[in-house]
Amino acid sequence: MEEVVKVELFIPGELKEEPIICDIIKNYDITLKIVEASFSTESGWAYLVLTGEKNVIDRVFTQLIDKGVSIEIKKD
Repeated sequence: MEEVVKVELFIPGELKEEPIICDIIKNYDITLKIVEASFSTESGWAYLVLTGEKNVIDRVFTQLIDKGVSIEIKKD
């Protein structure tokens, strides 16, 4: 069963050259919508909506956390 999860990502500056969002789309069977994002030389921030199977979204979160990205799941 597909889930829809809204998240904020906080991306440290040392990852600014990494194709983080592109990798999620390429490597996982989910739909990703970028609602809003802002990046500078210091850090990045993105508000995303992920749609997919719960176990796949959990794997995305694990990959992001392992890279050093902070995740805040938004509740409606």
